[in-house]
Amino acid sequence: MLIPSSLTEDANAVIRDNSIEITIEEVDEMTVFKKEVITVLNKLGDNYVSMSANYDDDTKITELSATIYDAFGREIKKYKERDFLDVSAVSGGTLYSDSRVKYIDHTPVSYPYTVVFESEYKTSSTGFIPSWFPVESYFLSIEKSSYKLLNPKKFTVRTKEKNFNSYSIENTSTEFNLNYAISNQKVVKYENNAPLSIDIMPYLMVGINQFSLKKIVGEATNWSEFGKWRYDYLKNGKDELSEDIKAKVRILVEDVTDPIEKAKIVYAFMQNKTRYISVQEGVGGWMPIPANEVDKVGYGDCKGLTNYTKTLLDAVGVKSHYAVIWAGAEQRDVEKDFFGMQGNHVILNIPNNGNDIWLECTSQTIPFGFLGDFTDDRNVLVMTPEGGIVKRTPAYKDETNLQEIKATIQLEKNGNLSASLKRVSNGIQYDDKSYYEKLTEEELVKNYKSNVWEYNNNLEITAVDLLNDKEEVVFKEDLKMTIKSYASVNEQEYLFRVNVFNKNGFVPKRYRSRKLPLKISRGYKDDTTYKFKLPEGYVLSTLPSEKVISTKFGTYKITFTKIDDTTFNYHKTMVIKAGVYAKEDYNNYRNFRRSIVKYENLRIAITPK
Repeated sequence: MLIPSSLTEDANAVIRDNSIEITIEEVDEMTVFKKEVITVLNKLGDNYVSMSANYDDDTKITELSATIYDAFGREIKKYKERDFLDVSAVSGGTLYSDSRVKYIDHTPVSYPYTVVFESEYKTSSTGFIPSWFPVESYFLSIEKSSYKLLNPKKFTVRTKEKNFNSYSIENTSTEFNLNYAISNQKVVKYENNAPLSIDIMPYLMVGINQFSLKKIVGEATNWSEFGKWRYDYLKNGKDELSEDIKAKVRILVEDVTDPIEKAKIVYAFMQNKTRYISVQEGVGGWMPIPANEVDKVGYGDCKGLTNYTKTLLDAVGVKSHYAVIWAGAEQRDVEKDFFGMQGNHVILNIPNNGNDIWLECTSQTIPFGFLGDFTDDRNVLVMTPEGGIVKRTPAYKDETNLQEIKATIQLEKNGNLSASLKRVSNGIQYDDKSYYEKLTEEELVKNYKSNVWEYNNNLEITAVDLLNDKEEVVFKEDLKMTIKSYASVNEQEYLFRVNVFNKNGFVPKRYRSRKLPLKISRGYKDDTTYKFKLPEGYVLSTLPSEKVISTKFGTYKITFTKIDDTTFNYHKTMVIKAGVYAKEDYNNYRNFRRSIVKYENLRIAITPK
């Protein structure tokens, strides 16, 4: 059947039919059937095709097939379950050997082509009922998508509908059964600096108040009750350690009374003893590997390493709590008003008189109490013996993410320059650079020349000294550099760009008709000071006047100060403010960034005596 032209416009692929049918037979018995028919229009559309199914000792695949058709509807290839590749879902560790995935890796030879993928699985884990994302991505149109939940035992069903108002979604649900559908949904075009797709596109969350995980039954009506159940579920013998290892960590802290100082010592012990293997929350189940197993093998996923750290802290009398979070640079919240199985990552919470400390247990190098952009500023479920609490992780806001540069720059008569530079980075700007210390000298120099200061041709790094101050969470760099032919020199003048080492060239993309709100995800502050020394035989006449640009999105200011006839200072402060702004503000933001670029390229001409 032909696809309507309105659905192919700007589309990389078209969902012809995407059907999910879920049947909850018992509190610990659920069947999920999925059928997806997708026509891929070009190479970019390949990214929307996924022919895979996960299974483990709790989830059994009962139906699996895929068929590929060409542009004329002729069958190219048919795959039955036995044709699917069957591999471990987790690499790097034998503790998760029961988590597996079956998949087809199809390489298309021409476009368009159509995939029909069908799967069905049975599971006892009704605590996680699949959500519905009818519009799965940008540049993807939807001919038909439906979601059904059949509930013959009439369990209490909860739903949360997000972003439904902007879409024509049909809802014919009843008290105990769900039935949603959408059809003929045109492409949503991606726009730079837009909010998360989950905050724009329709999203249905579903849960029941009686549920099971791995045959362990629970019941809850709110986050507190659900968190209490998960706390009890998590214990289940998973927090046991040998007396030898308990004695070992107790000896490490025997002269320490402050619980936070104890936690620092235990955290360092854990970091030095273990390594991380990536297993998303939900893959390999929701239960962590027992602490004594992690101690024995020296590795674990986020669940195992967090539980291990918590158990070590228990041994020295420091209270901490297992916490589930949506991790990633894009700050997604655990939904505060809809309890259930959410999140893809686990971190550790240490209560501290209203100033909670959060530990990322999967990193061997991250400072104690620092999260970075992977888990900062978002809602998280904290599981305590008394119940679940939704808390918020620390936010690294705007000027907290401070980078300071101070440099002395000597200009030479032939147009070369030499410079000594100190750069100090805090907050997320620390997070962006702390990995430098793990680079080889060759990799570090390449990074400076190709990424950091790629706009400076002929840059040479002559000396580098790095200091990763994990106690203060500050990254310090001390460099010496030269740049050949930096200035343009002739008999009349000596012309050079003033902002040598912190040039910002970002200009947002232009849109004739912006459709989506503007989101600035990360705010920051740059404070830059250069002391320029002029070449022999040249003098300073006039300096540019001060420039200040102030908007709701941030501020930009540059000033010049004459020290004497051959020396002057350049000072720049630039603050960008995080926030979500109306789509009508986008052009003003673009103009703000264009104005900044103009002054970032400012040049000064000096003349011979």
